[in-house]
Amino acid sequence: MSNVMGALLCGLAGALLLWAGLHDAARVRRLRHHGVRTVGMVVDNVRVRDSDSGPTWAPIIAFADQHGYRVEFTPSMRGSGMGLATGREVTVVYLPHDPQTARVFTRRHMTGPVVFVLAGALVFLGIGAAIAVTG
Repeated sequence: MSNVMGALLCGLAGALLLWAGLHDAARVRRLRHHGVRTVGMVVDNVRVRDSDSGPTWAPIIAFADQHGYRVEFTPSMRGSGMGLATGREVTVVYLPHDPQTARVFTRRHMTGPVVFVLAGALVFLGIGAAIAVTG
């Protein structure tokens, strides 16, 4: 009975991650095709948590939307190689009706979250399938 429950839980987690990844991929597609591109400025880097290897920092990026309102956001992609120095100008893309969808317009920042979520989905679906086959 526990193998069935494990397979179902892993399958459910994998399905939810798959849905989230595909939903995010659709958002990236909309951003690429319909997004407004503008220049943003990294206005700060804030400490978000401490790990065994030290603190993790997240950039805060500010830009003016098409109506002139200031919008600030923090990219979801963080970690080594993803940092952005304070004062750096970056290209930002956002949907005209929802500036909070903004992302830094680089390959890493646009597709990185999608790749990680879909990879997690495959891992959970694979584990669920392995449990189901061996159980």
